[in-house]
Amino acid sequence: MKQKKFKIGFIGSGRIVGHHLKAIKKNKYFEPKAICDLIIKKTEIYSKKYKLNSYDHYDKMLKNENLDVVAIVTPSGMHYEHAKKILKNYDVNLIVEKPTFLKTSQVKEIYELAKRRKKKIFPVFQNRYNKAVKKLKSAVKKKEIGDIRIVNVRVRWCRPQRYYNLSKWRGTFSHDGGALTNQGIHHIDVLRYLFGEIKNVNCNMKTLGAKIEVEDTAMALMEFENGAVGTLEITTAARPKDYEASISVIGSKGLAQIGGLAINKLEVFSPKPLETKKFSENIPDAYGFGHFDLYKDVALDLNRIKKFPVAFEDCYKTIQFLNSFYSSNEKKKTLNVKKVVDSRMLGKKNEKISRLYR
Repeated sequence: MKQKKFKIGFIGSGRIVGHHLKAIKKNKYFEPKAICDLIIKKTEIYSKKYKLNSYDHYDKMLKNENLDVVAIVTPSGMHYEHAKKILKNYDVNLIVEKPTFLKTSQVKEIYELAKRRKKKIFPVFQNRYNKAVKKLKSAVKKKEIGDIRIVNVRVRWCRPQRYYNLSKWRGTFSHDGGALTNQGIHHIDVLRYLFGEIKNVNCNMKTLGAKIEVEDTAMALMEFENGAVGTLEITTAARPKDYEASISVIGSKGLAQIGGLAINKLEVFSPKPLETKKFSENIPDAYGFGHFDLYKDVALDLNRIKKFPVAFEDCYKTIQFLNSFYSSNEKKKTLNVKKVVDSRMLGKKNEKISRLYR
């Protein structure tokens, strides 16, 4: 069966758009057509290189372009509003960059709206496609390291004050979230993906290295539903540069660790130590290569060949897990993840900032 080619446009022109476009360039089932940004000059870096039509608002783009798919790559706190308005008014499917949405209520509402409109939502959790992650996923499934006993997450990155000063939305609960939501979301998602659901979370958050309202450091204890225990340390207060981003696991038969800029390297694999090099990738930056395979899966789903691997429940549970850290810190106690609805602070409304990005 001949596969259809899909026309795609982009809302937002941040540097992550470049990774989407590189992935699309190698995918014969997508045709990039347009890009929009409220400051239209920002689109030029992509519109000239990829021959895209530029607009200063997504309404203009969607009214003038016959698009099949729109990728939302705006500030995190705007994803919900943009997705809702687009689904209500236009006949397009949505690719939504991490963390997708900030609240579980938003995840549920958008997926339900998409279902009524007979459209698809494709969350961007591209690190699931890393060779090292896929190898560890297979090893856990095959019990190569035995029963999971201890899991550790460590992200020690550097985001100085000048990083947060770049835009009004950065470092805010309403539109960004802190180290957990912006930098740590992929590690939180991969943690669930590899080792299953987490039963309980106890988290303590601090702001140590910048003058921002959100956390730049989170320390947490976790208990998994399978009986394993874990720790999580995610910080952007490391200085003077990024040092580490790793997930390690101790099992009854051995241990493993994935690390690198974007958990792209299999650093330790005790069952077969010589396989570490085989399942490691050298990447130019923290975004990695996962967008290439992600777009392949989007095309397969849209062509009704294979369902996209991250469905509603999967996305919902990752955002519920994310909110459990914030809620635990807010309530100063251990929480059952399944009973967590939404954090009081993460994703709170801020009309003053929202108006800047509408």
